[in-house]
Amino acid sequence: MAKVHLRNVTLDNFRECISLEVDESQKGLVASNVKSLAEAYVNPNLFPLAIYDAKVAGWEQPQLAMVGFTMYEITAGVGFILRLMIDHKYQGQGYGRAAMLEVIRRLKLHPEVELIATSHQTANEVASKLYRSLGFVDWDIEWARQHKSEIFLKLNF
Repeated sequence: MAKVHLRNVTLDNFRECISLEVDESQKGLVASNVKSLAEAYVNPNLFPLAIYDAKVAGWEQPQLAMVGFTMYEITAGVGFILRLMIDHKYQGQGYGRAAMLEVIRRLKLHPEVELIATSHQTANEVASKLYRSLGFVDWDIEWARQHKSEIFLKLNF
């Protein structure tokens, strides 16, 4: 099973982060990393993180390539996982699951987080299968009903 190491996106790894790409079949289902980083720049509640294989832990300069990107938000008692993308070269190797488990672990460490949630485009079957396998269930919350193309999920803990 893959293990991951999450790091801040910095000037040193910014270009690598924005060059990551999902599989052709997933284009349009995930926001670009450039857009996500721009949102994080203006919103202090957003936490963008580069995903690496756990083998880079302890290295000041990672010796392996970045495998993906994730971003979460903490607002109103909810730790919301907004983004998860794994570069097409690393998909199918367990990095998505490992990254979700690590983000969930981190969110549980925040005392203000009472609920962990995420969402995905209706057409994103890969994300749906992953999130549901981790215990996420439908989240029926009124404000989410106006987003017809998105499915909102919550994780009770």
